[in-house]
Amino acid sequence: MAEFARCSGVEAEVATFEDWDPAGRDFDAVVAGTAWHWVDPVVGAAKAARVLRPGGRLAVFWHVFQTPAEVTAATVDAFERAVPDSPVDLQVMRQSVAAGRTMVEAYQAIFDKAADGIRAAGGFDASEQWRFDWERTYTRDEWLDQMPTHGALTGLRPDQLAAVLATVGDAIDALGGSFTMPYATVAVTAVRTGDVSRR
Repeated sequence: MAEFARCSGVEAEVATFEDWDPAGRDFDAVVAGTAWHWVDPVVGAAKAARVLRPGGRLAVFWHVFQTPAEVTAATVDAFERAVPDSPVDLQVMRQSVAAGRTMVEAYQAIFDKAADGIRAAGGFDASEQWRFDWERTYTRDEWLDQMPTHGALTGLRPDQLAAVLATVGDAIDALGGSFTMPYATVAVTAVRTGDVSRR
């Protein structure tokens, strides 16, 4: 990703956020897109507070999608067949659909953990949770092109991935060859206030 950014003229520094050296710089915003769950929520928020100017904003967000029940079931079934010994548990997807819960509800614990980290770190006003609903229609091929980028699938062998994609493709074909996916982009955000030790 850093190399891709550099090829398009964007300066990129590679480090974990917790270990990244701001080299005396400060910023108006710290933004993390679908990545803050890999950052220690308290250490990361404290680091953000140190590098933000007063009035600067920390905004961490996730795109939460809800595949149709048929596509969800096909994904979980195919994954479990292809990788029966995987430590990855996709059951939360199946359970959410069966219980009538949305994936946003299933992800709420992640949002709460980010908000708790901001509160524990100090240096911010009360965090807010912002939600933006939108949707996108995918053809069979568009969705199958995107699936290999999903965390649970990135480490599969080619034969395992092919088996999962074939099963999911069949499910999409049964829906008419496309489907409309509802998304919710949810941000946990807070403004830097007060004095923060800057290291």
